[in-house]
Amino acid sequence: MYKPNFDTVHHVAIIGSDYEKSRKFYVDIMGFSVIRENNRPDKGDVKIDLKMNDETEIELFIKTEAPERVSYPEAKGLRHLAIKTNNIEEDIAYLSHQGVKVGELRVDEITDKKMVFFYDPDDLPLELHE
Repeated sequence: MYKPNFDTVHHVAIIGSDYEKSRKFYVDIMGFSVIRENNRPDKGDVKIDLKMNDETEIELFIKTEAPERVSYPEAKGLRHLAIKTNNIEEDIAYLSHQGVKVGELRVDEITDKKMVFFYDPDDLPLELHE
Protein backbone atom coordinates (compact mmCIF):
# COMPACT_ATOMS: atom_id res chain seq x y z
CA MET A 1 0.00 0.00 0.00
CA TYR A 2 1.27 3.44 -0.92
CA LYS A 3 2.30 5.75 1.93
CA PRO A 4 2.63 9.48 1.12
CA ASN A 5 6.07 11.03 1.50
CA PHE A 6 4.89 13.93 3.65
CA ASP A 7 7.67 15.49 5.69
CA THR A 8 7.09 18.94 7.19
CA VAL A 9 4.68 21.83 6.82
CA HIS A 10 5.92 24.00 3.97
CA HIS A 11 3.79 27.07 4.63
CA VAL A 12 0.71 28.42 6.32
CA ALA A 13 -1.41 31.14 4.67
CA ILE A 14 -2.86 33.98 6.74
CA ILE A 15 -5.10 36.82 5.57
CA GLY A 16 -4.76 40.19 7.26
CA SER A 17 -6.65 43.40 6.59
CA ASP A 18 -4.17 46.18 7.44
CA TYR A 19 -0.78 46.21 5.70
CA GLU A 20 1.12 48.26 8.30
CA LYS A 21 -0.29 46.48 11.36
CA SER A 22 0.08 42.97 9.91
CA ARG A 23 3.59 43.55 8.57
CA LYS A 24 4.72 45.07 11.88
CA PHE A 25 3.24 42.13 13.82
CA TYR A 26 4.64 39.29 11.72
CA VAL A 27 8.01 40.88 10.82
CA ASP A 28 8.93 43.20 13.71
CA ILE A 29 7.23 41.44 16.63
CA MET A 30 7.20 37.77 15.55
CA GLY A 31 10.61 38.09 13.90
CA PHE A 32 9.78 36.41 10.59
CA SER A 33 12.01 37.65 7.76
CA VAL A 34 10.64 38.79 4.41
CA ILE A 35 11.51 36.47 1.52
CA ARG A 36 9.59 38.48 -1.07
CA GLU A 37 6.73 40.93 -1.26
CA ASN A 38 4.37 41.39 -4.19
CA ASN A 39 1.61 43.91 -4.74
CA ARG A 40 -1.03 42.04 -6.75
CA PRO A 41 -3.67 44.52 -7.99
CA ASP A 42 -5.27 41.82 -10.15
CA LYS A 43 -6.05 39.85 -6.95
CA GLY A 44 -6.71 42.88 -4.75
CA ASP A 45 -4.00 42.05 -2.25
CA VAL A 46 -0.38 42.30 -1.22
CA LYS A 47 1.34 38.93 -0.68
CA ILE A 48 4.31 38.81 1.68
CA ASP A 49 6.22 35.53 1.92
CA LEU A 50 7.87 35.22 5.32
CA LYS A 51 10.52 32.83 6.59
CA MET A 52 9.59 31.36 9.95
CA ASN A 53 12.50 28.89 10.04
CA ASP A 54 14.55 26.78 7.61
CA GLU A 55 11.54 24.63 6.72
CA THR A 56 8.40 26.70 7.26
CA GLU A 57 7.10 29.84 5.60
CA ILE A 58 4.12 32.07 6.24
CA GLU A 59 2.18 33.45 3.28
CA LEU A 60 0.72 36.71 4.53
CA PHE A 61 -2.01 38.07 2.28
CA ILE A 62 -3.18 41.61 2.98
CA LYS A 63 -6.74 42.06 1.71
CA THR A 64 -8.45 45.16 3.03
CA GLU A 65 -11.87 43.91 1.88
CA ALA A 66 -11.62 40.38 3.33
CA PRO A 67 -14.66 39.30 5.34
CA GLU A 68 -14.34 38.90 9.10
CA ARG A 69 -13.38 35.47 10.42
CA VAL A 70 -16.18 33.52 12.05
CA SER A 71 -14.96 32.58 15.49
CA TYR A 72 -17.63 31.93 18.08
CA PRO A 73 -19.15 29.51 17.65
CA GLU A 74 -16.20 28.21 15.68
CA ALA A 75 -16.84 27.31 12.07
CA LYS A 76 -15.31 24.48 10.07
CA GLY A 77 -11.84 25.09 8.72
CA LEU A 78 -8.34 25.74 9.98
CA ARG A 79 -8.59 26.72 13.63
CA HIS A 80 -5.22 28.27 14.52
CA LEU A 81 -1.47 28.20 13.97
CA ALA A 82 0.55 26.73 16.84
CA ILE A 83 4.21 27.61 17.29
CA LYS A 84 6.59 25.52 19.38
CA THR A 85 8.62 27.36 22.00
CA ASN A 86 11.17 26.37 24.60
CA ASN A 87 10.40 29.20 27.05
CA ILE A 88 6.75 30.12 27.04
CA GLU A 89 6.90 32.50 30.01
CA GLU A 90 9.64 34.58 28.36
CA ASP A 91 7.71 34.67 25.09
CA ILE A 92 4.49 35.71 26.85
CA ALA A 93 6.33 38.56 28.58
CA TYR A 94 7.84 39.67 25.25
CA LEU A 95 4.54 39.59 23.38
CA SER A 96 2.73 41.41 26.19
CA HIS A 97 5.45 44.07 26.25
CA GLN A 98 4.90 44.55 22.50
CA GLY A 99 1.21 45.23 23.12
CA VAL A 100 0.03 41.88 21.75
CA LYS A 101 -3.20 40.49 23.21
CA VAL A 102 -2.22 37.31 25.08
CA GLY A 103 -4.58 34.90 26.81
CA GLU A 104 -4.07 33.05 30.05
CA LEU A 105 -1.23 30.53 30.34
CA ARG A 106 -2.64 27.05 30.80
CA VAL A 107 -1.61 23.40 30.62
CA ASP A 108 -2.88 21.21 27.79
CA GLU A 109 -4.98 18.55 29.49
CA ILE A 110 -3.86 15.85 27.07
CA THR A 111 -0.13 16.53 26.58
CA ASP A 112 0.44 18.17 29.97
CA LYS A 113 2.45 20.90 28.18
CA LYS A 114 2.16 24.66 28.75
CA MET A 115 0.22 26.60 26.12
CA VAL A 116 -1.22 30.04 25.52
CA PHE A 117 -3.23 31.73 22.79
CA PHE A 118 -2.32 35.16 21.47
CA TYR A 119 -3.81 37.22 18.67
CA ASP A 120 -2.59 39.05 15.59
CA PRO A 121 -3.88 42.53 14.60
CA ASP A 122 -6.96 40.97 12.98
CA ASP A 123 -7.68 38.97 16.15
CA LEU A 124 -6.64 35.72 14.46
CA PRO A 125 -5.71 33.07 17.03
CA LEU A 126 -2.12 31.91 17.30
CA GLU A 127 -0.80 29.52 19.94
CA LEU A 128 2.50 29.06 21.72
CA HIS A 129 3.07 25.49 22.89
CA GLU A 130 6.00 24.04 24.84
